[in-house]
Amino acid sequence: MADMFSDEWMKSFAEQWNAEPELSGALEQIGFNSTIGYGFAGDDAPAGVLVIENGKATTAGAYNGESLNWDLRASADNWSGWAAKGVGMMGLGTAYATGKLKFSTGDYSAMIKDPRMAGPFVKSFSVMGRA
Repeated sequence: MADMFSDEWMKSFAEQWNAEPELSGALEQIGFNSTIGYGFAGDDAPAGVLVIENGKATTAGAYNGESLNWDLRASADNWSGWAAKGVGMMGLGTAYATGKLKFSTGDYSAMIKDPRMAGPFVKSFSVMGRA
């Protein structure tokens, strides 16, 4: 497996994202468009980026200065754990409340209150484990 959030890993993540109807299909139904950065706590910039158009990942790779709608950060250990085991809504809330998952950009509260976005967001963590 490639290093998490590397160019190769992000491309694999995009393929898995698009193959998961509970993620890409659900977001397609609401016309979700976003540029999402993924990275590690304490780094100046995210490591990887995923561009979503109408729920589907259309571009993925190493972060190259793109303007982000969401920038998610956590420790390498936390990312690995969530990818291996997934995370539920309660676990996600706990991770956010305790600072294990940080949103450098994006509004966690608005997203988690919208079940059309919250369910797919939670699903994205288990999809990471397939990348």
